Amino acid sequence: MRMRKKKNLTPRLERCAALHIKDPENHRGNWLNLAPGCLELHLELGCGKGSFTVQTAEDNPGALLVAVEKVLNALVTAMERAISTELKNIYFLSCDAALLPEFFAEGEVRRIYINFCDPWPSKRHAKRRLTSPGFLATYKSILAKGGEIHFKTDNLPLFEYSLEQFADNGFELSEVTRNLHESGICGVMTDYEEKFHRDGIPINRCVAKLIHK
Repeated sequence: MRMRKKKNLTPRLERCAALHIKDPENHRGNWLNLAPGCLELHLELGCGKGSFTVQTAEDNPGALLVAVEKVLNALVTAMERAISTELKNIYFLSCDAALLPEFFAEGEVRRIYINFCDPWPSKRHAKRRLTSPGFLATYKSILAKGGEIHFKTDNLPLFEYSLEQFADNGFELSEVTRNLHESGICGVMTDYEEKFHRDGIPINRCVAKLIHK
């Protein structure tokens, strides 16, 4: 079901304008200029309401984190969370993942986070999965060699599919687990992840390192 636009969305977005990049094409190849002192550029695709985003940026002060979210109701909540922390290494975009090469230069990104994306379970929709070969080609065009994709999902079929696609498209897999929090909380959790964990749903995770362009 489509999320309704909140009545106060526009003024809230305006108050977050300092973190909302409206002209990402003008930063292509020069994103690190936005955060002097940062040495790496990281992306998060589908940041939702931003709990993972903000904590990850705080934990990695040497990296500029650019979070992408198409749903404005979620985006504004994420930006408000970031503003409340006064972090200087986090910015936000509202765009489609397919457009990333228009906004990021070849080899400019060192890490991409993909957390709990839509599994698109039907085979006829497989190309819409964010770990499908088409999207992996998009990420490869902006990732540096040795750059990483950190992937988490509660959907086991999507995870098994993704492992195959990573391996077949120039990525080396590590940290593969089908029950990330089995022995206790591991790493920063998203809002969805916290709910899944409370409900006893195992979390699948892997790191895919780009070794072949």
